[in-house]
Amino acid sequence: MATIKRDTRVTASQGLACMGIAGVFSKTATCPLDVVKILSQVGTFHCKRGFLNTFRLVYQKEGLRAFWKGNLVACSRLLPYSTVHLSAYKRIVHLHMDELGCISPGRAVVAGGLAGIVAALLTYPLEVAETRLVVQSCRDPSYRGLVHALRAVRRQEGLRALYRGASLTVVGAIPFSLGCYVVYVNLDKLWREPSSHLSPGQDFVNGCVAAGVAQTLSFPFETVKRKMQAQSAVLPHCGGADVHFTGVVDCFRQVIKAKGVLSLWSGLTANLVKIVPYFGLLFSSFEFSKQVCLYRNGYIVSPLSYQPAPGVDQSLGPHELREVQRYLRNRNFRSEQPAMRG
Repeated sequence: MATIKRDTRVTASQGLACMGIAGVFSKTATCPLDVVKILSQVGTFHCKRGFLNTFRLVYQKEGLRAFWKGNLVACSRLLPYSTVHLSAYKRIVHLHMDELGCISPGRAVVAGGLAGIVAALLTYPLEVAETRLVVQSCRDPSYRGLVHALRAVRRQEGLRALYRGASLTVVGAIPFSLGCYVVYVNLDKLWREPSSHLSPGQDFVNGCVAAGVAQTLSFPFETVKRKMQAQSAVLPHCGGADVHFTGVVDCFRQVIKAKGVLSLWSGLTANLVKIVPYFGLLFSSFEFSKQVCLYRNGYIVSPLSYQPAPGVDQSLGPHELREVQRYLRNRNFRSEQPAMRG
């Protein structure tokens, strides 16, 4: 998938802040599609009449704010997930590099998949809490927020309930990585040029295509995982899941028996519709945040433009640029002193 490339003119903390702002903004803007997707996967009464009618029913039953259920948890999960994913990815990539420090696209995809598994498992309880908050009714909630949801699930259902369905994260990573790899190995065929020479627009299209293919292949595993996260004997209507099951295999069996194989892709429409605006907002908000940082660091003349500041070496890092500017100020100050004495 397309990635936001590291700019050495921005410090590590600024880059992390830009990613955080971009992630929260894009996640919040596309949250209604996420809510519809999760409700469709779990199989609540909202989704009985299709994708568009789900929006109408959610609004009628719970009001406008229902479209942002669980958004605070989803945004809170972004930072630890991204931090763990990035650090794990770097460590795994270093293990697979050759003598020249290069890594093949296939191994890079595998490294990304493994890093994603590690990050997902470590933040899994937050995903369970998000699912529970999305599925519950705003007007008759069982949980008051993230902390209350985590405490209530642990107290009423045990610690294992916070990791129910976690094995599907590992299994689902296989088709997800396969989908990414299929896109990666065909990038040069699509654009007829090496992937290193792709423009931002081409990179964006590749990211959307890769996300669409990978998520479609792994979607049945995510659907079953959401049902397992939602189902609970202590909640009204057993948590809202449309089938009742005893485990992963039984859940697959019950879903197929009750609604057919295609029901494993319930919510896929909302998920695919979300891809373009999500990535578009992610990239655009990241770029704007980066422009603000570049302006503050003295590289560009305005936070609304990438026009370089006159006389500024764009190849210098932020620390190096500050040293150069400090040296020039001191030199100008010393050269002015004799003139003042005269």
